[in-house]
Amino acid sequence: MSESLLLKFKSRDTTAGVTRRTLKVVAESLGLSETMVVHHALAALAKDVLPSYEMDDGPLSKKDIAWVQSAANEKLPKGELVSFKSLV
Repeated sequence: MSESLLLKFKSRDTTAGVTRRTLKVVAESLGLSETMVVHHALAALAKDVLPSYEMDDGPLSKKDIAWVQSAANEKLPKGELVSFKSLV
């Protein structure tokens, strides 16, 4: 069974919504039904807004950061510093 959603249109086009007339024009120009235009728009919004990756466990702990720094230090070159640049 499909779920339904009542969609109320704006009285004028804004950045937060469109008029029924605008929906009809978009549907006609794409050769789609009004329902398919709404689905297409929502799918595009979901792609832009929702993360496309699985959420991780959050920030690293101080212990984890220390381990990463220690592992990196072992791989870093040794010797005199010739130059240094920072993005900060």
